[in-house]
Amino acid sequence: MRRILILGGTAWLGREMAEAFIAQGGEVTCLARGESGAWAPGATFVRADRDTADGLGTVAAQRWDVVVDVSRQPGQVRRAVRELQGQAKFFVFISSANVYADQGTQGQDEDAALLPPLNGDVMESMESYGEAKVACEQAVLAGFGDARSLVVRAGLIGGPGDIFGRSGYWPLRFAHPSTPDNAVLVPAAPGLPASIIDVRDLAAWIVRASLAQLHGVFNATGDVATFDEHLAVARQAAGHTGPLVSAAPDWLHRHGVAEWAGGKSLPLWLDDPLWRGMNARSNGRAKSAGLTLRPLAETLLDTLAWEVATGIDKPRRAGLSAAEEAGLLAELRSTNSS
Repeated sequence: MRRILILGGTAWLGREMAEAFIAQGGEVTCLARGESGAWAPGATFVRADRDTADGLGTVAAQRWDVVVDVSRQPGQVRRAVRELQGQAKFFVFISSANVYADQGTQGQDEDAALLPPLNGDVMESMESYGEAKVACEQAVLAGFGDARSLVVRAGLIGGPGDIFGRSGYWPLRFAHPSTPDNAVLVPAAPGLPASIIDVRDLAAWIVRASLAQLHGVFNATGDVATFDEHLAVARQAAGHTGPLVSAAPDWLHRHGVAEWAGGKSLPLWLDDPLWRGMNARSNGRAKSAGLTLRPLAETLLDTLAWEVATGIDKPRRAGLSAAEEAGLLAELRSTNSS
């Protein structure tokens, strides 16, 4: 039985990976503070704070077939590499497509230029997320070398359990419109790219690749569709037949509607030309190495079911509230009729 150490493992992707490793017969240990959620049934949980001097505790004295790290903090990753490189056969680092210096050009692969690495051990804010992940990648590759490491640059992750609310917003909004005529506000976004990777597909591939000791750097992203195509799939999943009310990007920006994520946003919409390539990176290398992707319709149907099961009125971390959307629709229609 292969021994797996996940540094993390209680949040969304980490838990999915733990469950997938266990399903493959792995003996899984998750080391975390335990503040992000419960660990997977069948896993061993070690409560620890990686920012303390003895943060890796007893796991650093044990032998591991695979170590998986999801951290964004360079100091944590450097310590893990330093203390585990003699104890682990293989190291997997979950990075991000945010590491690339150019996010505007579409279709780039893993050889595209990266941001400069973050100086120091601590990422103080999300403004330096990409630079922090670059520093983490460099620490892993320096300590374990190319042959003993796998770097996974994940794209936007979606699917059931998406606590960030990005992949669930559109199917849920189409299923539960905010106005009596069932209208839904959408951005005018012809031709803009959109891409999500189902968390279950990502976790399953990481596990298969880890156990096979697939080494190298891979973009693990979903296939690219247009934003309008994504909306059409979400609308069909929800059975929506009401009107779509399209708003121009400049109108949305003037009314305080953000792109991509966060409060008062239209999730997944990336109008900024400097960021459009974020949704359109090449995943050819990963697919050639066994990454398989389920249809987008399945992801959005399952995400809608999860959203409904966990409460359609729960606080959201992305999107427009029903009141916000209804207000914007009323103002847009008033403007168009005047």
